[in-house]
Amino acid sequence: MSSLIDKAKHMVSGAVTGMEKPEASVKDVDLKGVSLGHVTYNAKIIVTNPCGVSIPICEIRYILKSNGSEIATGTLPDPGSLKGNDDTLLDVEMKVPHSVLVSLVKDITRDWDIDYDLQVDLVVDLPLIGEFTIPINNKGEVKLPSLSDYWK
Repeated sequence: MSSLIDKAKHMVSGAVTGMEKPEASVKDVDLKGVSLGHVTYNAKIIVTNPCGVSIPICEIRYILKSNGSEIATGTLPDPGSLKGNDDTLLDVEMKVPHSVLVSLVKDITRDWDIDYDLQVDLVVDLPLIGEFTIPINNKGEVKLPSLSDYWK
């Protein structure tokens, strides 16, 4: 009886290992808005779901760093689901307090942008597997608007 159970476990684990899993990448990170208390950045994440069924997203966790310092962190609970056999575009809004941006003045004044390192964990609920985390890392720079940008 135990050999039958072992064979069943082996067969299920082989099927799960060979199962295609969603893949994700950062498409863009940009300045979304400025308010009295914070600056809002928006990361556009594209997720490809090779499964024929919709997959629920449990949560999105993010850490935004600049010059080695963490400037924003957060969790977006229950942001929806991934379309089956399709690409899904996710918007991840990150709010950075103005007080944190003051510490980045040296980087900003050098080239009028903010160099960033974005780490995102996309937690999805895969059939048969359960919760599965897709890690996404992206480095880049966000150009800040100049006065001439407001006159166009």
